[in-house]
Amino acid sequence: METLKELYIIVQQTLNTLGQTIGFRDILDILIITYLIYKVLSVMRKTNASSVIKGIILVLVIVGLANILELKVMTFLLDQTLQMGIIVLIVLFQPEIRKLFEQVGSSRVSQIFRKRGDIESIETGIKCVVEAASVMMKSKTGAIIVYERKVGLNDYAVTGIKIDASITAELIENIFYHNTPLHDGALLIREGRLLAAACMLPLSNNITLSRDLGMRHRAGVGISERSDAVVVIVSEQTGMISVAIDGMLKRHLSQETFELLLRNELILRDETGKLKRKSRKLQKPKENN
Repeated sequence: METLKELYIIVQQTLNTLGQTIGFRDILDILIITYLIYKVLSVMRKTNASSVIKGIILVLVIVGLANILELKVMTFLLDQTLQMGIIVLIVLFQPEIRKLFEQVGSSRVSQIFRKRGDIESIETGIKCVVEAASVMMKSKTGAIIVYERKVGLNDYAVTGIKIDASITAELIENIFYHNTPLHDGALLIREGRLLAAACMLPLSNNITLSRDLGMRHRAGVGISERSDAVVVIVSEQTGMISVAIDGMLKRHLSQETFELLLRNELILRDETGKLKRKSRKLQKPKENN
């Protein structure tokens, strides 16, 4: 009992000391750093950077062991290598660092003030896209449709033809119809309206993607790696519908699963209150193998 009382007194004294030394600015500083670390880790988690991080941790462990065992030559060589660590990290994580800054700099404040009318237009647009995709799936008409979210896609919209029109299934089908002027390239959608067509997208550098995937799928994965966009892809060879999100490709989706996935990503994920409570009634989208 005496030991527990002494431990309690020590803990209480420590907390009192921390309460006197840590101010509001210190707490704010810690919260900001924590958030930045979380954002960096969330970006790296979706890439191949995790293996590089494991390698860095292994090197640090070796450095610690070398110091403990007093291996002078190895300690010297490792210390010289670690002095260039910052430059090496920038080179290794250049794609991830660029993506992080692109997402921070391109985020659109207007998404915060989305109105109920905008949500209804998005819901109507989703139904039109699903209807058009089902028709193109049967006719094996290749298509790539990009939903813009918080990260702006103006840099890619200017490479195509501006449309600024309401979404209809017939218009989408006509845009991607064979040999029409706008069938090559991507169709961009912003807040429930067609923004631009025939847009050029960056290709993914992910070497783990299946070799069966063509340029349309690689472009869809590429833009999803560089932004938070939701990308719908209809294969010209098989007619199958795929969706790319955060660099991950969900393939061979049924029409029901496809519509549910779009609703979850474009409406339920970003809204609060009643809309989020609705999501509990929906099943999690599954990938059909």
